[in-house]
Amino acid sequence: MIEIRFHGRGGQGAVVASKILACAFFKEGQWVQSFPAFGVERRGAPVMAFLRVDASKILLRTNVYYPEHLVVLDPTLIDAIDVTAGLKPGGSILINSAKSPADFPKLAAFKVATVDANKLAIKYRLGSRSSPIVNTAILGSFAKSTGLVSIDSVTASIIEEVPLKPENNANAAKEAFENTIL
Repeated sequence: MIEIRFHGRGGQGAVVASKILACAFFKEGQWVQSFPAFGVERRGAPVMAFLRVDASKILLRTNVYYPEHLVVLDPTLIDAIDVTAGLKPGGSILINSAKSPADFPKLAAFKVATVDANKLAIKYRLGSRSSPIVNTAILGSFAKSTGLVSIDSVTASIIEEVPLKPENNANAAKEAFENTIL
């Protein structure tokens, strides 16, 4: 079983991202389980979402405590909370950042990848300049950085699941796939 944990802030789309990625894995014949966890529901508050993927039925019904992969939609969370709590040794961390993976030395024990999802969200008019919605762009980067799911399944799931600007969202994911720094 593959376990993935998303860290974001309310309004960035972490919960929707886990749902879209679940759909992409499902398209590829996998069993999936996606669900959120949040305290006070307000814009800007830390949010987590979880995703499990397996070749067989998933019966486990708990939060994801020991993920293999992390997706961090807001890089300020890295210093605000322990996003790496429970991350398995050698696990991967995908960070929405214009910086390179080498710019995160305290994460050197993990496989770090980065993508400037903010820039892509602004380019494709996803959210506003002051509050870009980065969830779909980061999914394209997840496909590239992990190789676990195809970009075609990700973009098809975006087209099906995103009600506003589905083509812009899919294009942001494709461009993020191409611009991921490993």
